[in-house]
Amino acid sequence: MNEKNSLLAEFEGVVSGHRDGHGFVVRDDGQPDIYLPSNEMRAVLHKDRVKARIVRLDRKGRPEGRVTEIIERSSAPIIGRLLQESGVWLVAPEDKRYGQDVLVPKGATGSAKPGQVVVVELTEPPALYGQPVGRVKEVLGEIDDPGMEIEIAVRKYGVPHEFSDSAMAQARALPDHVRSSDHRHRVDLRDVPLVTIDGEDARDFDDAVYCEPAKVGRAKGWRLLVAIADVSHYVQTGSAIDVDAYDRATSVYFPRRVIPMLPEKLSNGLCSLNPGVERLCMVCDMLINAKGEIHAYQFYPAVMFSHARFTYTEVAAILQNTRGPEAQNRKPLVTYLLNLHDVYRALLTARNARGAVDFETVETQIVCDESGRIERIVPRTRNDAHKLIEEAMLAANVCSAEFIAQGKQAGLFRVHEGPTPEKQETLRNYLKAMGVPLSISDNPHPSEFQQIANATKDRPEAQQIHTMLLRSMSQAIYTPMNQGHFGLAFDAYTHFTSPIRRYPDLLVHRVIKAILAKQKYQLPDLPTPGEAHAKLSKRLASRVKPPAPGEAAKKPSADQMAWQAAGLHCSANERRADEASRDVEAWLKCKYMREHLGEEFSGVVTSVTSFGLFVTLDAMYVEGLVHITELGGEYFRFDEARQELRGERTGIRYALGSRVQVQVSRVDLDGRRIDFRLVSGNDDVVLRAMRDKTGGQPIADESRGRERPRNERAPEKGKPAKAPKPSGSRAARKAARGPDRGTERGAPGNTRKGRR
Repeated sequence: MNEKNSLLAEFEGVVSGHRDGHGFVVRDDGQPDIYLPSNEMRAVLHKDRVKARIVRLDRKGRPEGRVTEIIERSSAPIIGRLLQESGVWLVAPEDKRYGQDVLVPKGATGSAKPGQVVVVELTEPPALYGQPVGRVKEVLGEIDDPGMEIEIAVRKYGVPHEFSDSAMAQARALPDHVRSSDHRHRVDLRDVPLVTIDGEDARDFDDAVYCEPAKVGRAKGWRLLVAIADVSHYVQTGSAIDVDAYDRATSVYFPRRVIPMLPEKLSNGLCSLNPGVERLCMVCDMLINAKGEIHAYQFYPAVMFSHARFTYTEVAAILQNTRGPEAQNRKPLVTYLLNLHDVYRALLTARNARGAVDFETVETQIVCDESGRIERIVPRTRNDAHKLIEEAMLAANVCSAEFIAQGKQAGLFRVHEGPTPEKQETLRNYLKAMGVPLSISDNPHPSEFQQIANATKDRPEAQQIHTMLLRSMSQAIYTPMNQGHFGLAFDAYTHFTSPIRRYPDLLVHRVIKAILAKQKYQLPDLPTPGEAHAKLSKRLASRVKPPAPGEAAKKPSADQMAWQAAGLHCSANERRADEASRDVEAWLKCKYMREHLGEEFSGVVTSVTSFGLFVTLDAMYVEGLVHITELGGEYFRFDEARQELRGERTGIRYALGSRVQVQVSRVDLDGRRIDFRLVSGNDDVVLRAMRDKTGGQPIADESRGRERPRNERAPEKGKPAKAPKPSGSRAARKAARGPDRGTERGAPGNTRKGRR
């Protein structure tokens, strides 16, 4: 489409507001967002669906638009504080992307008091010359009430947080314990010393493990049992509990609180593999050889009895010292833990042989007091106990995927595609700019990423190089089309091991049971996925490969479309859960850092953008922004290839991994933003950079007599340069995510065992 036609055409999309008053139309066709100036945002709100036309291109060729039609108003409620100004009631939205206060008539405030946090429902949309009008639908309480940040987040992101009456009635009708009639057609494993190994703060236990030496052919090997809570026995397809679980798709984990996927009677009771009680389970029973290869496996329903509940810390201590006090307290089970450690080392050998990605990253845990206030933020240490459980879960998940594929049934796979060509090129340019002798091929294998990580692990910039490797990865999704898992280097992979907290795992259990019974599992008529699904569906549409020339496009069957919709729904709601969790953590960190305003800390640059540096503090593990205007009175250029900002006059560079000293200058609780300023005292760094630039010659003021490009105005004397417009800020500020981070107990860089 030529430029003239593009200016005449209309495009559909969803409005994305910006806290500064302008906004964007996120186009359905995946093309670049259309910028909406503040005057165009007066008649629309964040999340409205509109038609827009491009009216001009800015000097960088970016489209600026005008809204021509409002197709659909967003039905999402708005959360904010009720205020009274000059006798007028209004709600100031907590999410500043809405951009306008909502007027509330006197009779529509309900029982709310000034200053309280409320949920408001719009009764009149905004217009060019009028603010939106609404009524108070729900009163959440005072802004400083414990847990208020969670109450806000679940409504802000549309996380279902109340079970339906019918689901609760079904849960109450369930038995309190396993009945003898439930034992029918199950293998009795009650005498097998299965144990659970989890974090100290875990509340539900959906997996138990056992290992013993075994002959595999004529050679040494192990028999590994992974027993998973049999949720599908209690949650029937299409039941009220099932519909609620599908709607949630995942449990959502916040500091000190969990929004569970299943009612508590199931998640912490009947389905939780608590020690000392009978529980129903689905078992993946594997034979593993000395090379860590799965020689054979079988699935079967069983009844089990957990012989102990271990913590990671306890198991690590036992493995380190089999004569220590921890080992003496668990003497009858120490042998089985040593067997688990042996099979883990074999599985690790196989992992290294196939070249799976496994970067060591620092994960953190927020420790709160009883009122929900942050006491401290501490790093999570992954020990051998974490890793042996991860490898056991990976093995069971791989067997599940293979079993479903061989059974020729539809199901959900956990698919992680390799990096896109664009991300590959960005990574190659970065590695070249950093002088890394290795690179990636046009069709890279995960082992290439691991080789680069291993080759650079002792370099001073190791952390920044590994960060860039992670950022080149895609996010994993659920889909019925098996395309393998790039990061883990598996041809087929799925999720089987956490049906208490993930709906895809529950579906996988049902499909496996259907194959065992020589039947076909049929998805029920589940509710139509919402906005999150639609948004993700459009984003993933670009991944679909067009049919080859002369080949007709195959129309998917109704069954295939249902599975695709289920996969998209679960993927989108997984992201929704992550966003809500990050929002709460950001709020808590901002509140925590308000107590440290003006204090100085050392930190490391963890992200570089055209508008500044994101710095993570060493002691606090909190990230904040050093805006480009805080870097000094010179112009800084953003080098995308090197991921660095470089001063024109001094040549000083700030890149990923650079160490800096900063002061906490501002905390914006509503915007979830922490601002730092660089602490003076970096004069030696500046002088060294200028000496490098001038080849050791005497340093002159290079800014004199030098003509700047027309688009770069020289700063006024004593003032910093004007910051470039943060056009890429939304993408740049997203946290780097690995191949399957935050969702998989057995995935590299796991952060979510606490979410279990």
